[in-house]
Amino acid sequence: MRVLSIVHQHDAGSGVFAHAVAERGDELIEWVPPEQPPPGDRFDAVLVFGGAMNVDDDHAWLRGEKQLLRATLADATPVLGVCLGAQLLAEAAGGGARPAAEPERGWETVELLPEAAADPVLGPLPLRFAALEWRRYEMRPPETAVALARSASCLQAFRLGAAWGVQFHAEVTAATVERWVREHDGELDRGGIVADTRREIARWNELGIALCRRFLDAGDQQGP
Repeated sequence: MRVLSIVHQHDAGSGVFAHAVAERGDELIEWVPPEQPPPGDRFDAVLVFGGAMNVDDDHAWLRGEKQLLRATLADATPVLGVCLGAQLLAEAAGGGARPAAEPERGWETVELLPEAAADPVLGPLPLRFAALEWRRYEMRPPETAVALARSASCLQAFRLGAAWGVQFHAEVTAATVERWVREHDGELDRGGIVADTRREIARWNELGIALCRRFLDAGDQQGP
């Protein structure tokens, strides 16, 4: 498979999802929309990651990316969005995103909903698990989407056809989280995010690689 990875900034990249792509022998092509023109090739699957920007920011490159995502959904190309990526997918599908009541950063409990039991990507996850969150907005997928997981504060995962959106950062490495904390002058680590990450990250990376692998496997089953 040829997998497009949409990376909005270099400190919020493909992370351990790249390992899942490599393990399967697939090809990963990274596209950084603020720096590069849209890719012209067709892809078998698309990954969309996070960033400090918001869905409603008025960037020319973001408008172009939204057009690409709408075309991806129309073509039923498998796509998996993470955080901002999930919010962009929700908007491209006819929903949207909105500012959260409170920013959410650190490790929070996520719980699968009953509808996730038969889902090929999220179904094998534990019913409750600690997840890394780093967000100021929350996704609002259209009513036709199937809600798959939530936390105490918001929806955490949905599916719409061959598209999945997850609010939690299943792709992050320990180095990524520690860099995010440093860039906030350590103020966000008053709750022990770095220590929690060092304790949780091995389990979390295994979960993230397996989740991405199941997404790619589902794309294989869907076919061209």
